[in-house]
Amino acid sequence: MTIRNVLRDHGQRYRPRMACLKKAEKVVLEMQDPATGVKLQPQRLVITTIPHAITGEDIVAWLADRFQIDAQEARSFGSMLVALGYIYPIQDHKRLVVKPDASLYRFQTPYFWPTQQWPVEDTDYAIYLAKRNIRKKGILELHEQEQYNRLHKWMNHKWDFIVMQAKEQYRAAKERKKPDRVVFDCQERAYWVVHRPPPGTVSAMDYGLERLIDPNAHEAKTPDDYERIMIFTQQSIMRPRVKSSVSIGALVKYCATYKGHDPFLSKCLPSNPWLTDDVTYWALNMPNVEIPTKMRVERWTFSFGELLSDPRGRDDFRLFLKKEFSGENLAFWEGCEDLKWGTAATMKEKAEQIYKTFLARGAPRWINIDGKTMEITVKGLKHPHRYVLDAAQTHIYMLMKKDSYGRYLKSPVFKETMKKAVCPEEHKFSDSQLEQNARNRRPSLSPIIIRQQEQEQKAKMAASAPVDITQVMSKLSKQGKEAPPRRTSVKND
Repeated sequence: MTIRNVLRDHGQRYRPRMACLKKAEKVVLEMQDPATGVKLQPQRLVITTIPHAITGEDIVAWLADRFQIDAQEARSFGSMLVALGYIYPIQDHKRLVVKPDASLYRFQTPYFWPTQQWPVEDTDYAIYLAKRNIRKKGILELHEQEQYNRLHKWMNHKWDFIVMQAKEQYRAAKERKKPDRVVFDCQERAYWVVHRPPPGTVSAMDYGLERLIDPNAHEAKTPDDYERIMIFTQQSIMRPRVKSSVSIGALVKYCATYKGHDPFLSKCLPSNPWLTDDVTYWALNMPNVEIPTKMRVERWTFSFGELLSDPRGRDDFRLFLKKEFSGENLAFWEGCEDLKWGTAATMKEKAEQIYKTFLARGAPRWINIDGKTMEITVKGLKHPHRYVLDAAQTHIYMLMKKDSYGRYLKSPVFKETMKKAVCPEEHKFSDSQLEQNARNRRPSLSPIIIRQQEQEQKAKMAASAPVDITQVMSKLSKQGKEAPPRRTSVKND
C-alpha cells in the first residue's frame, strides 16, 4: 500500500498567516528578554522542580503592562500565543489556553516555532504515537488511537522501523533526569496538539490536512484576467477622485463619532452578553423597546439613515411627523421598503396599493413629488418590479432628510425621548464567574433531535395516560360491524 505523504505534506507546508506569526515571534522574543521580559524561575510541580518556568498570571500581567490593555484582552492574546505553539502548558495539556493563576508554562524551543516552515511528517507523528502507546501500555486518547490505527495501516511496510525508533527514544528518555523528562514530554505533546489538533478543535495555524491550494502561490494569468484588469482600470480612471487629506479627514471624523458606540473600542454596557451570559444588554436594545438607552438615542443624531434604520427611532420620528401632519412621507418610504424586500408573489399587488394610497389623483394620503419623478414612476408601474418606486422613494427620503429631520432634532418629541432615555450601569463580573459561565455553556440542540424528543415525550404521555375501557369497546364493536361477513364453503361428502 502506498503512503500518501506527498499530498499530506503538501497541505502542511503552507503558512497563510506568516505575517501574524512573525509579529507573534517578536512578542515572544521580548517576553524572553532577561531584563524586561517575564521572569523565569524554577517552579515546584508536586515533587518535581521545573526549570525556567513561568506562571499564567505572570504572562497575563506582562502582556497587560506591555500593550496597555486590560486583563481579559491580555489573557486572550496569551491564549493565542499558546495556540500558535510559542508557549506550552506543563499541567493541562488538552486546553491550549492561558489560565490567570499559578498554572505553569514554558517557552517552546525556537526549533519548533511555526515560522521555521519545516514539514510535519506523518512518520514523526507515527513514532510519537508508538512511543506514547508503549509508555501508556496501549491506553491512548480516542482520536490518538484512531490516528495510530490509520498510520499503522498506511505504513505497514515500515512499521518495524517506527516501533524500533519509538523504543529507542523511550529508552533514552528514561535515562534523563525527571525534570528534563517531564519538560520534554510536555514540549512534544504540545507540539503535536498544535500541528495535529484533536477533532472538533479549530487549528490556530489556519491550515489543515486537506488543504490543496497554496494561498501564497501566484496563479497563472490568462487573457480573461488581463481583460478584467483593463476594464477595472478604465472604470477607476473614469471615477471621480477625492484628495487624500479630505478622505482621511472624513475617516477620522467618522471614527471619532462612532468610537463610543463600537463594542471593540469601548465598553458594552451594562455587560457583553456573549461573555457574561447576562441578557440585559439585549433587553435594553430590543427593536421596539419602550424606553431606549442614551447611546441609542445619540446614534439617531449622527445621520438620517441611522434614525430610519432603528425601528424605535422610526416610531419616534413617526410621532413627530403626525404632529406636523406629514406622516404620509414616512408611511410611503416604509411601503417602498416593504415592496423592495417582500415576497415576489405579492409584489404587483403591493405596488398598485402604494400607488392608490399615495400617488394617484385624489389619493387618501397623497404625497408631494415633482412631475418628472411622477412620470418615471407611472411609466414603470405598467410593468411593476421591486425597484419601480425607487425614484419616488429617493425624492421623499431627501425631502425628509433636508426638512423634517433637522426640525425633529430640535423638537420637544426628541428632547423628551432623550430626557427619558436610560444609561445602564456597568455589570462587574469576576474572572471566576466568567470561567464558571463558560463551563456551564453548552451548544444548542439540533432541530431534528428536538423534534425526536417531542415525539418521544408524546409517546410516553400517551402510554402513561389512563385507558377508557368504554371507548375501546365501542371502537371494537364498530370495527366488528364494519367488517364484511366471512364466506364458508360446504364440502359434499
